[in-house]
Amino acid sequence: MGGFLGILAHKAESAGRVLIPVDPRNTSRTCPECGYVSSENRATQEKFECTRCGHTANADQVGALNVAIRAGLVLPDVA
Repeated sequence: MGGFLGILAHKAESAGRVLIPVDPRNTSRTCPECGYVSSENRATQEKFECTRCGHTANADQVGALNVAIRAGLVLPDVA
């Protein structure tokens, strides 16, 4: 995987882009509102519902938002 990331980083740089590696673990199980992580937050393949604060959203959108937060591209709402 390290070799792949190296090649990808080089390709990104040659295209004027920056590669930001992000740990994808639990991105679709973490609430972007309160930060609570639970497998029960992922009610179905497409539905996310936080069992702590009740936040609901599309699970894919939650995962994408959490990746953006971890990459530092979006500021989290969690205080």
